[in-house]
Amino acid sequence: MGAIDRDGYRFETEYSVISQKGAIHVYRDGEFIKELTFSFTGEQPVPSLIEEVVDEFFETSQKCE
Repeated sequence: MGAIDRDGYRFETEYSVISQKGAIHVYRDGEFIKELTFSFTGEQPVPSLIEEVVDEFFETSQKCE
């Protein structure tokens, strides 16, 4: 699972199969901004779950502006 670049942000995913938890680290201009956490089942998170977390980040950040 590679990084996602969108609207000037970079989202890097890491996860643990044993704990069934993951995190997406959000960067902007190389600077760490935030960690987004999630849970999943199976061998790895499905790409659509990662996309949902990223989409939610944008929805939430736009509400704060």
